[in-house]
Amino acid sequence: MKNSLQIRNGRIVTPFRILEGTCIRVENGKIAALFPESEPDPALETLDARGNYISPGFIDLHLHGGGGFDFMDGSEEAIIGPAVAHARFGTTSMTPTTVACDFEKTRRFLGNYDRVKAGRAYKGANLAGIHLEGPYLSEEQRGAQDIRFIKNPDKNEYEAIAGMTKHLVRWDAAPELPGSLEFGDFLRKEGIIASIAHSNATYEEALASSEHGFTHVTHFNSGTSTVSRKGAFRTAGINEFAYLHDDVTVEVIADGCHLPASLLKLIYKIKGASKMMLVTDAIRAACTDMTTCRLGDGESGIEVIIEDGVAKMPDRTCFAGSVATMNRLVRTMIHLANVPLHEAVGMATISPARFLGIENRKGILAPGMDADLVIFDENIDIMTTMVNGEIVYTRT
Repeated sequence: MKNSLQIRNGRIVTPFRILEGTCIRVENGKIAALFPESEPDPALETLDARGNYISPGFIDLHLHGGGGFDFMDGSEEAIIGPAVAHARFGTTSMTPTTVACDFEKTRRFLGNYDRVKAGRAYKGANLAGIHLEGPYLSEEQRGAQDIRFIKNPDKNEYEAIAGMTKHLVRWDAAPELPGSLEFGDFLRKEGIIASIAHSNATYEEALASSEHGFTHVTHFNSGTSTVSRKGAFRTAGINEFAYLHDDVTVEVIADGCHLPASLLKLIYKIKGASKMMLVTDAIRAACTDMTTCRLGDGESGIEVIIEDGVAKMPDRTCFAGSVATMNRLVRTMIHLANVPLHEAVGMATISPARFLGIENRKGILAPGMDADLVIFDENIDIMTTMVNGEIVYTRT
């Protein structure tokens, strides 16, 4: 890794605008300075951005794998493989995500994550924490989650799991289940983000859960309840809860398949870029040409098919995660939802950084921040990915 480098001839994406005529100096894995293009340092090695955009590296809060690997495969290579694969598409930080599974597979995943995090060398995205999706989910809204492992919150179980690692940053659950509010209280006490996911909760149940720490909605409008009828009376659901309460953050799978343009525009109009985050929910087939695969471990996971640019259950009754990459999500928000480039990038950078509480290190290009950045063209195709000041991918 070079100790010093200057990046010239690029258009820098900030949370507020596109900044031109400015260079970036990188030193020892950090952004050391931004300075005028007219004042280059002849002593420094130069990376020419060739008029392309320079943005903070993308932060993916929700993904299950990629590059042929699933985090539940049960090896250190299954942690590293997706981190390397997704870096080619601009991801510089990620929170590996589980599926509903048995206790032993969760324990094995946590151990592998901790070992890789402790120092296993590789050239790919940073590991920014662990995201557990389930198993405390709704059967009615389970999607591709394996019904064999879905259950109500179990205090002995979740206390044991939380005690296995210091890297758990988020845990999803359906708040209408018996024991979920107590579970939310536990997560809040432990400093772990509680998120509503795969839930059939009513508006009132979602509102009650917010008082117990549930202030985020996982893959919004996918596996989340909306207006329904009980007898002659209509009741609101999770979607309406998130729209009505400004402090609630949401994430969306903006792959152009999970949600149509109309819903992407609606979510952006109501929540805005600061409360809306882009996630891939990518499975092992992401970053590959696979047409079939398993969600979860490679031996006993759920079989899925890949067609129309998305993962589906074999009977085509629902999606089963995505094969999207982060640059595709940014592109979709710009082209399909008509979001300004700097705000679409913000949904993949500063908004998730704030969500994880790492905005003092990541998410913007400013002096003192980690040198995690990407260079991309007008089509959001990635030219270069840099992680901690080291170039881990260059398009040839």
